[in-house]
Amino acid sequence: MNDGTGLRLDTIAIRHGQRHLLAVDAHVRPGEVLTVMGPSGSGKSTLLALVAGFLDPAFAATGRVVLNGRDLSGLRPEQRRIGLLFQDALLYPHLSVGGNLLFGLVADVCGRALRRRTAEEALREVGLEGCFDRDPATLSGGEQARVALARTLLSRPEALLLDEPFSRLDADRRQAVRTLVFGLVRERGVPAMLVTHDRADADAAGGPVIEIGAMTPLP
Repeated sequence: MNDGTGLRLDTIAIRHGQRHLLAVDAHVRPGEVLTVMGPSGSGKSTLLALVAGFLDPAFAATGRVVLNGRDLSGLRPEQRRIGLLFQDALLYPHLSVGGNLLFGLVADVCGRALRRRTAEEALREVGLEGCFDRDPATLSGGEQARVALARTLLSRPEALLLDEPFSRLDADRRQAVRTLVFGLVRERGVPAMLVTHDRADADAAGGPVIEIGAMTPLP
């Protein structure tokens, strides 16, 4: 039963020109990860763009995205309270690790000392205690992914979108970051959507899986 919490994809359908791209109807509960799999060009990242609020105008969509009872239709991306993690960590190179976290920290955490303590606690949570003043360029790929995760969580998202965030990591780092990300999703009770080509990602996520196909002509 849908109790109004979590992320609801209510009869979503996306088209590109005269071609049907995908159709999804799903409810992602708090702390659950919905994995979306499919070949390149099947619309996985397009679906995330729709949920996040930056769908390219070349695509046409019907249906509703509802987050914790809020219909997100018409809301700008920054109004949706949705966090995103991508293949690349996308850290700001001109800022320290701590500066990157402070950039993502919500504005209602006031005062320089409190904001720094909050960022340092976030680093401890992802296993990077003592890295506040580090240059992001000195971090490994796995460490950069952890910083990106900490920065996203500091924005207090109500849902999390994961666009192949583990694909550029080697096998050992990939497993460690998977465990961290999915553990924090469950701990925080945040509904999450994962786009991936890797069945091992879906297995690690432990939630429902939707497989979508390549574009087909509209009837």
